[in-house]
Amino acid sequence: MLQVRTYEGKINMTTFSDGDLVPSGETLEKMTENLKKVEELSERLQRVLTHRQTHNPALDGPNQELFGRAAQAYWAEAVNNPAKVFEHQMSYWADTMKQFVAAQHELTKGKLTAPPDPGPSDRRFANPLWDTHPYFNYIKKQYLINAEALTTAVQDVTDLEPVEKSRLQYFARQIVDMMSPTNFLATNPDALEKALETEGQSLVQGLENLISDLEANKGELVVKLADEGAFELGRNIATTPGKVVFRNRMMELIQYTPTTDEVHKVPLIIFPPWINKYYILDLKAQNSLVKWLVDQGHTVFVVSWVNPDPSYSDVGMEDYVEGGYLTAIDVVKSITKERQVNVIGYCIAGTTLALTLSLLKQRGERSIKSATFFTALTDFSDQGEFTPFLTDDFIDGIEEEVADKGVLPSVIMARTFSFLRSNDLIYGPAIKSYMMGETPPAFDLLYWNGDGANLPAKMAMQYLRGLCQRDELAKGGFELLGHKLTLDEVDVPLCAIACETDHIAAWKDSYRGIQQMGSKDKTFIMTQSGHIAGIVNPPTRNKYGHYTNPDLTLSHQDWLAQAEFHEGSWWPRWETWLQKRAGKMIPARIPGDSSHSALCDAPGTYVAKKATL
Repeated sequence: MLQVRTYEGKINMTTFSDGDLVPSGETLEKMTENLKKVEELSERLQRVLTHRQTHNPALDGPNQELFGRAAQAYWAEAVNNPAKVFEHQMSYWADTMKQFVAAQHELTKGKLTAPPDPGPSDRRFANPLWDTHPYFNYIKKQYLINAEALTTAVQDVTDLEPVEKSRLQYFARQIVDMMSPTNFLATNPDALEKALETEGQSLVQGLENLISDLEANKGELVVKLADEGAFELGRNIATTPGKVVFRNRMMELIQYTPTTDEVHKVPLIIFPPWINKYYILDLKAQNSLVKWLVDQGHTVFVVSWVNPDPSYSDVGMEDYVEGGYLTAIDVVKSITKERQVNVIGYCIAGTTLALTLSLLKQRGERSIKSATFFTALTDFSDQGEFTPFLTDDFIDGIEEEVADKGVLPSVIMARTFSFLRSNDLIYGPAIKSYMMGETPPAFDLLYWNGDGANLPAKMAMQYLRGLCQRDELAKGGFELLGHKLTLDEVDVPLCAIACETDHIAAWKDSYRGIQQMGSKDKTFIMTQSGHIAGIVNPPTRNKYGHYTNPDLTLSHQDWLAQAEFHEGSWWPRWETWLQKRAGKMIPARIPGDSSHSALCDAPGTYVAKKATL
């Protein structure tokens, strides 16, 4: 039988004899009381699910045709190559029987112990009970056997197109991750220990957390990753001093207060992605790229995009270019009395920066001194991990969704990105919040990650159809504002930063797009880590290094093989590059001018608007 013992405040599961202690009456009473609370909360849960705001079911997974074709391919393989299928089945049966026999063998010794288990390293199974307790050990091993069997079966399906094979592998992985025993209370020792230790209070709090997340998203389950009450814009996040010096329907323009007596003559404009809020580059003083650039003597402007509601449904890429990029450039030139500016585009804002640079080239305008691209894709010929989401059935579902709502809701995008790393961004946080009743951590980056923005309907479909699906910018030109915009017309001095483990904008794809740009002055830097941590990498942390190689004619494999590795942040190396294009030092500028008075303090008003429908 199972005994619960308390040692130094921790709960341990072992065997017990008839003479061992059982939970006290007080403990049982407390647990009964908490279970009654669970019943009451369940009624509240039912209410929120009853009034759940629905979305197009096409966004939940592939249509049945994919699985039908996969099954057909599997049985065709069974007919044409029965030995291969038989080998799969025998391997699965053998592994299952071996672990069953091993467990039975341990039981015959008269001890309730698990067989020796060196097992694979998997942080989901960090609790020692997964290795030492026979119940949990058996469940873990059988899950890993099942997961391996499913993964191998899908991998060996041969009669499918590459795109369909990629999608099948993705959705099979989602099934494997979802069915992990850690995701269920009865087979999660951490959650069971916590429930016993807290006399059921953790289950009550977990259900409270679940209902709170559902209510916050109108019935859509989006796991809260950070404690929202721990942060306040302008107080302990997005705190770099500055003023909003311009506002229109598309954006607020922030100019930051100088911290040096002199500044570089050429101002710098940062265009962040409008999928999220700009303050990823101004989280807190210790890791704020904005503050760091101001401290290096740059006049820094940042565009803070509007968080669109359904009234923006007809806003397209052309509106972001004209009302955002071109307007910001003109305003900054007017305020600083300069003929040229340096610009940065991050992620989708980098993609759109490339469109803007081609447009300026065709119009004969020379307003840009240099351009920097952060994790930006301009060549979408290899869709990588996003392949499952860029086929017609999924994009058709998005098109119907935006036609209905006027925007692509941020909750849909957040869920899509999260499923690319489901164990880290969905199941792991869900276990801690819903099964163990823990409050999400006070983590600035995760807080920002949950503070999403909607996308206007027209813009979302232009981006998904024209750029992602048809790859028009890299293949002949993207039609916008009466021009066919191409990569070879991006001819200003440029520097691109890509991230080694980026699962949103793979570095090799970023590199391929930069290769096609027409500039004769190109620099490419690959930093360690991913889409966010690789960029938010201040020199003081000395955490991630970076690679450089001036020869951009090489394939991405050869570029990396011949690249030089440098310890520490890429920020100083890039800023040295920027200095050479930033002009001489002049007296520092205060925000605004006689024609652009300060409208409010940074971080402004647009950034505070939450994504709602």
